[in-house]
Amino acid sequence: MIRNMRIEVFTLKNTKDAEVQITNFGARVISIKVPDRDGRVGDVVLGFDFLAGYENPNPYLGAVVGRYANRIARGRFTLHGTTYELATNDRGNHLHGGIKGFDKVVWTPRLFDSAQGQALELSYRSHDGEEGYPGNLDVKAIYSLTEENGLHLEFQAVTDRPTILNLANHSYFNLSGNGSTTILDHVLMIDADRFTPTDSNSIPTGELASVENTPFDFRKPTAVGARIQEYNEQLRYGLGYDHNWVLNRKDQTGLALVATVCHPGSGRLLEVLTTQPGLQFYSGNQLDGTVLGKNDVHYRIHSGFCLETQHFPDSPNQPSFPSTTLNPGQEYHHTTVYRFSVTES
Repeated sequence: MIRNMRIEVFTLKNTKDAEVQITNFGARVISIKVPDRDGRVGDVVLGFDFLAGYENPNPYLGAVVGRYANRIARGRFTLHGTTYELATNDRGNHLHGGIKGFDKVVWTPRLFDSAQGQALELSYRSHDGEEGYPGNLDVKAIYSLTEENGLHLEFQAVTDRPTILNLANHSYFNLSGNGSTTILDHVLMIDADRFTPTDSNSIPTGELASVENTPFDFRKPTAVGARIQEYNEQLRYGLGYDHNWVLNRKDQTGLALVATVCHPGSGRLLEVLTTQPGLQFYSGNQLDGTVLGKNDVHYRIHSGFCLETQHFPDSPNQPSFPSTTLNPGQEYHHTTVYRFSVTES
């Protein structure tokens, strides 16, 4: 349990019947309610009915993960000649910030009106040495809900010592609005010609492999379940899709549309825009029914999917990958938008 800390829930609304709820425990998105093609409003993210569910062990539902989202091989990296040791909480590797990452801390909230709409700023100071990372890090996660039904997420951070940083939101989506159904019928597009293959422990090999003639080619809209059962070494390693795509970004600094997902039954359409170079698509392969979620639904394999905008996994140990080093005097900044609409048919 979290003691002596004020945990709150904040609600953002617009005039288009959209509503987002966020808690300052883990900066988690706990609900996103948007209409389907018939105007029926449904909650399209997995989560819990009570805050206690988020305090108990769970697969990062809705959370901001960091300091380093995704994996670092062997929990070790070297920066400016100094080697740092981190917790190894995933098959001998470091995952999503360690034992007590950003998903398990209480952030300081501030509500305000932004240019995008109603907004919530969540701030947190990660002290030097926390989970093994160097430097005092001041980080902000700013959520706003636009009139276009876009959940706008902006990350900012500064440090007083050289460190590494890779932040992502880990929401699980099911656009049907029903977490008891699978997402295998959702139709996905990812604007990426390449992805980063991994070893059997989900650590990138360093290769940027073509998606051509593989189950990883989502350049044209394709149902998630269309090829997930194919015999493929990478699908076997991930137990399905759990990989980073190298986004085709013509503008390397601006906000770009990088992925879309449509649920044919409800007509809900999710568009993902980001300033990040990578996108981790995870098809909920390790949901095993042990997590009891909203409306007493047991979340089972493929109950939800994640689209985590990010830098590449294990970048601190992969010199050819985009750098995740943050130095004093620099500002970490990235923006992601999850924008919802409906299709006609």
